[in-house]
Amino acid sequence: MMELLDKDEKIYLLEENDFSFPSLEMINNDLVAIGGDFHPQRLINAYKNGIFPWFIDENNYIHWYSPQKRMVLYPEEFRLTKSLKKSIKNKGFIIKSNENFEAVINNCANIKRKHESDTWISDEFKQAYINLYKLGYASSIECYLEDELVGGLYGILINDIFCGESMFAKENDASKVAFYHLCNQAAINGIKMIDCQVYNEHLASLGAKEISRNEYYNVLEIENNNN
Repeated sequence: MMELLDKDEKIYLLEENDFSFPSLEMINNDLVAIGGDFHPQRLINAYKNGIFPWFIDENNYIHWYSPQKRMVLYPEEFRLTKSLKKSIKNKGFIIKSNENFEAVINNCANIKRKHESDTWISDEFKQAYINLYKLGYASSIECYLEDELVGGLYGILINDIFCGESMFAKENDASKVAFYHLCNQAAINGIKMIDCQVYNEHLASLGAKEISRNEYYNVLEIENNNN
């Protein structure tokens, strides 16, 4: 049984051998729970409940989130700009899937980002998602230029929702090209939504938008019931 740590904000402490998560009715804050571990079943249960791990604190507790405003992108609403279309056509990028997952997550962890002094993708995070990849839940889109991995992204496919985790680019537009191909594959394979988690200007420029947590849960519940 989960312990309620903060009654007002409804933050829960997860138990080691209990892989359940609070339901929508039990939460009212972005931060839902702390604790637990990265057991694959716990991670899968989290995503099925609209929850994802954000970071590990100084006490080695995992923080689990379900934002009140969820950033999502419907594949058919991807915004293909003239400049990106030109990059796709002329730069010679080659796109592959799931051929170098570990390299993608390592690059996502190591890439320097604006306004961030450190990465949240710790060794524990990397191993957790590598484990999910080996189990067939996590996948990557990779962007190559002259046989060099220059961009990509990775995430978790839960029913018909792709839950994006992180992306990187070493070459201008490389991550955007990977994201464009993700949207194309999503449309072909019947993926209804790409979960981008929280607001990001880069993703907003590509067509992502915020919806309420309730809206996100409604889509998630429909997909869970259909699978």
